Amino acid sequence: MNITEIYNHVRKRTEEICSVLNTEDYVPQPVNFVSPPKWHLAHSSWFFEEFLLKKYLPDYKIYDDDFCFLFNSYYNTVGNRTFRAERGHITRPTVAQVYDYRNYVDMHMQLLLQLKDPQIHELVELGINHEQQHQELLLTDIKYILGCNPIFPVYDENIDWENQQNSNSGFFVFPEGVYEVGHNGDGFSFDNEHGRHKVYLEEFEISQNLITNAEYLEFIEAGGYSNFNYWLDEGWAWVNENEVKAPLYWHKIDNEWHMFTMAGIQKINTEALVTHISFYEAAAFAEWKGMRLPTEFEWEAASFKLDWGKRWEWTNSAYLPYPNFKKAKGAIGEYNGKFMINQMVLRGASCATAKHHSRSTYRNFFHPNERWQFTGIRLAKK
Repeated sequence: MNITEIYNHVRKRTEEICSVLNTEDYVPQPVNFVSPPKWHLAHSSWFFEEFLLKKYLPDYKIYDDDFCFLFNSYYNTVGNRTFRAERGHITRPTVAQVYDYRNYVDMHMQLLLQLKDPQIHELVELGINHEQQHQELLLTDIKYILGCNPIFPVYDENIDWENQQNSNSGFFVFPEGVYEVGHNGDGFSFDNEHGRHKVYLEEFEISQNLITNAEYLEFIEAGGYSNFNYWLDEGWAWVNENEVKAPLYWHKIDNEWHMFTMAGIQKINTEALVTHISFYEAAAFAEWKGMRLPTEFEWEAASFKLDWGKRWEWTNSAYLPYPNFKKAKGAIGEYNGKFMINQMVLRGASCATAKHHSRSTYRNFFHPNERWQFTGIRLAKK
C-alpha cells in the first residue's frame, strides 16, 4: 500500500474499534491514566492538524480553535492544554462533532498527501504510528471503562485474547559476549530506539514461555501478596496502600477466580497467559521463583528465538536514553525523550497492538505500578 492507503486504513481502523460502543461509553474517565474514547478520536486527528495541515497545507483553516486546547496531550511547545485527569469532563464537543472533526481532517489530509515532499511523508508516517499507539490505548482504556461497570459489559464476544497460551517451553542459553541493540535504520522507528550500540552481556538463560495463570495462582496461594520478602520496597508499599491481592480484573465469585475479559466475565483459564500485571508484581513473582526479569538488552538479543507478541513483557531496565540519543527540535522532540524518568521498559507487543506496529527494537514504557495494558512475565536466570 502507498502512504495514502496506509493512512486511510489506519484511520478507519480507529473508528472500527469504537464502532461497537454506545454514545455513553465515549465519555467516562474512571481514573486519570485512562482517556475517554472520544478524546482518543479527537487527539489522533489533532496530531495531523497541528503538525501537518497547519504547517504544510496552503490556506488550511483550523476546524475549531478550542480543539487544540482540549485535545493536545502533553506538547508544551504547542500551547496550553487540559489536565490529563480532566479529559472525562469534556462533554462538549459532542461525539458527533468529534467524528465531524475527523472527517474534516481526513478530507484535507487527502490533499496534503498528494504533495511529494519527503518531510511531509516522514511526519505522516509518524502520525500513523502515533495513531496505532492510540488504537492499543483505546482498546485497553475501553476495557478499563467497561471493567469498572458492575455488570461487566461485553466489548466483543469474539475476542479471545485473555485465553492465549504458550507454544513453547524450556529455556534458551545465550553465551557471554558483545551484542548490538537498537534500531538498524531499516523501516520506521521511534527516536527512543535510535543510537544502535554494543552491550556486553554475561551468559544468561531466558524462558521460551510466558508465565501462565496457573503459575501465578501458585504465587497467590503461597501467600505471595502477603510476604514482604518478595517485594521491592515501593512495590510492597503499593500492595498495602491499594490492598492488591491479585492481577487487575481478577474477581473471586462463589470462591472461584474469574477474570473480566473483552468478552465479559469468565472463569480463569489456568493454561492461559497471565496478564494485566504491574512491574512490581512481575518482579515479586520472579523473586518468589528464585529467578529474575530479563534486561531489555537480554530480551532484544534473544528476541529472534522467542515467541513474542501476545503480552508486553516487563524488563528489569529503566527507561533511559541510548548513547547519542537526540531529541528533535520543537514539539516533535517532546514525543519520547522527556518521559525518560521513573519508568520501566517493556518489550515485544501485545494482543491489542496494531498490526505492523511491532519490532524487536520497540521500547514501550510505563510506570512500575501500571497494569491496565496487556502485560505479562517472562523470566530469566543467571
